[in-house]
Amino acid sequence: MKVVSSREFRSRMGEYLREALTSEVVIKSRDFGSFKLVPLTEDDTLMTKEEFFAKIDQAISNLRAGNGYTMMEGESLEEFMERMEIEGNV
Repeated sequence: MKVVSSREFRSRMGEYLREALTSEVVIKSRDFGSFKLVPLTEDDTLMTKEEFFAKIDQAISNLRAGNGYTMMEGESLEEFMERMEIEGNV
């Protein structure tokens, strides 16, 4: 792990961005505290809390309107997903 000041980070940003791909980089600021620099991955989302809850509310509305699927007894997750793909909803 490398710890750098915010001033040093600003002056050598490219170097620290490259380094963050393989190891932890912590940026310390006298005014704002410390921050860990990490790259985003495919699993990370760039969604606000409001957007997240709006999607949940929409899903609940869809289910209440009968627009949803239920796994059949004994159906595996793979079979369930295949059935949804065949029906054109995934």
